[in-house]
Amino acid sequence: MPDYKPGTPSWVDLGTPDVDASAKFYSALFGWTAEKAEDPAAGGYTIFKLGEDQVAGASPLMMPEQPPAWMTYVSVEDADATTSIAASSGGQVIMPGMDVLDVGRMAVIADPTGAVICLWQPRAHKGADLVNAPGALTWNELSTRDTTAAAAFYSKVFAWEADSKGSDENPYTEWKLDGKTIGGMMPMGAQIPAEVPSYWLVYFAVADTDAVVAKTEELGGTVQVPATDIPQGRFAVLADPHGATFAVIKMAF
Repeated sequence: MPDYKPGTPSWVDLGTPDVDASAKFYSALFGWTAEKAEDPAAGGYTIFKLGEDQVAGASPLMMPEQPPAWMTYVSVEDADATTSIAASSGGQVIMPGMDVLDVGRMAVIADPTGAVICLWQPRAHKGADLVNAPGALTWNELSTRDTTAAAAFYSKVFAWEADSKGSDENPYTEWKLDGKTIGGMMPMGAQIPAEVPSYWLVYFAVADTDAVVAKTEELGGTVQVPATDIPQGRFAVLADPHGATFAVIKMAF
């Protein structure tokens, strides 16, 4: 299992109006199997596995106004303490710390630019068993309308360093923790409708980006950004049949 030092993205899960339908879609797309928790206290939480490895999760929507979406979880030593830091740094507490059975303690916050992210204080569940392999999580990326405010916030909350590259017209930022890259950030372009809030995008590694794009459409999903080559590989941004956005990438190295 990867070593999830505090401040490292460690897990992703999907909020969906129909867990069974979503499980069918992603199982067909990535070869996952779905295991729904038998304990009623788990609220229908489902674990997606690739072979024997836990790679992601899914849960029913908790509130009527909650949109279907993939959520990024960052490992922390103390969810409550980190929530307090987030609140005092200009963030919003969406859900204060709560215990999740014996597997961990979580909280949900929004950064000052409106992007929602989860905190995970691990106990029995440390995070994904497998990353950076086809069908598994490989990247977490913030799209925001204010990169300066976001950089200041995440530096205080997770001790991330914002390492920006590229031109002023087309910048890209790598989030670094103790010198190690753990995620990315990019500004939202003017082509994005104003009503779309800042958000975290989850990337899954794949062996063939074009094949996954075609499969997504076959299964009732949609293509938001077609397969495109970048120095890091070939990626696409997709949405499942319920509208939850995610990205896939075949890495170039």
